[in-house]
Amino acid sequence: MKRQPPDRKAKAKRAALNALKRTRRLADRAGVKLSDWEGEFLGSVEERLKTFGRAFGDPEKGGAGEALSVMQHVKLKEIAGKAKGDKPARRPFRRKDRGG
Repeated sequence: MKRQPPDRKAKAKRAALNALKRTRRLADRAGVKLSDWEGEFLGSVEERLKTFGRAFGDPEKGGAGEALSVMQHVKLKEIAGKAKGDKPARRPFRRKDRGG
């Protein structure tokens, strides 16, 4: 009996849901208070994943087999970094070297 190939969309959905749960659990264990916006973001993305299988509608905002858009990935990493206690990576404005 042959197995069917794994469903890429379902796999991406499970991975995204697990990442959301992991981030929320990490913040709870660390005792980090998420802002209202961050909590609402995690909840709404989770709800859209469960309902639609993806958390974004515009195909230009993410890959065809992805469950989260590029910016949703970035925000999720920022929230996870906040929960871990990492400092946000911000670079100061610098003057470009004009060569010479």
